[in-house]
Amino acid sequence: MLKIAKDKLPELLQAWAGGAKVFVPQDKGGVSVFLPWEGQGNLTLGEGNTLEPPKDLFFPRTETMYRYQVQGKEASLIEVPSLEEKRVLVGVRSCDARSLLLMDDVFLTRGYVDEFYRQRRENTRVVALACTAASPTCFCTAFGIDPGRAEGVDVQMWPVAGGYLLEGVTEAGRELLGQGSSLLAEAGAENIPAAAKPGLAVETSGVTEKLQRMFEHPYWTAVSRKCLGCGACTYLCPTCHCFDIQGENRGNSGYKFRCWDSCMFSEYTRMAGGHNPRPSKKERLRNRFLHKLQYFPERYGKFACVGCGRCLDRCPVNVDITRVIREVKEVTL
Repeated sequence: MLKIAKDKLPELLQAWAGGAKVFVPQDKGGVSVFLPWEGQGNLTLGEGNTLEPPKDLFFPRTETMYRYQVQGKEASLIEVPSLEEKRVLVGVRSCDARSLLLMDDVFLTRGYVDEFYRQRRENTRVVALACTAASPTCFCTAFGIDPGRAEGVDVQMWPVAGGYLLEGVTEAGRELLGQGSSLLAEAGAENIPAAAKPGLAVETSGVTEKLQRMFEHPYWTAVSRKCLGCGACTYLCPTCHCFDIQGENRGNSGYKFRCWDSCMFSEYTRMAGGHNPRPSKKERLRNRFLHKLQYFPERYGKFACVGCGRCLDRCPVNVDITRVIREVKEVTL
């Protein structure tokens, strides 16, 4: 176990930035977001989770897939350059670390590998930061997540008095710490701080099986009444991964790109002839919760929610997934 003084952390980030692009939570307009480290900045490593998850760093909001050129009757495709940039993502909380593993299931398994996602994932080292205090909207432990130690990361950090403890979890993580060895010291007998204990609790056992029998239940009409259909929940969710594919033509050339989409928007399922199998907020909100709590567990054996609490914190009308889980379990069939 190693330790770094808090005032030395910027130097460690700068050492990592010598061979990679470093992203770390920083203040931007009064909120905490992941931003590139450029030698200075207002770090927000001790102020709860970021407003947005780091999902955008692996699955960008907008991404060019390929370009094309037409000359007469001949057409050629132009591949986008390989994504070879090395990156270090610092300050990831346990909930967001779990979300990356869930995104891996979507983009890297079941016979399909998304090369754009794969390259970014393989070229990124993840440094997690343990939570020692929970926000009122946190409920990660409901999904078996340990706020004090993240899964699938390269380095684990813990905040302690005057600095941080660091542990290299993977070989890549230990190499990363080696790059800042002059700034690190042996931690000695210093204890790892206790993990946060979220006050918001919900029991998830049996909810998938209950939902399998509730597709036509009137509950969905009731719960959807106050939903605005704004889609904020999907854009702030670290595991939502819906996207649309569009194209831009410019004379004899053009390109195809994909961009984030949301199942909460009416256009998402609208067909070319105008028919929409999810015509109202009821069907769209139902789909969102069924995907998180039924469809994803059926396909991957895991819930597609990590209890980060962003949707609870930012929903303008307080549509609360923890309340939905409790109410679903109490519904009479």
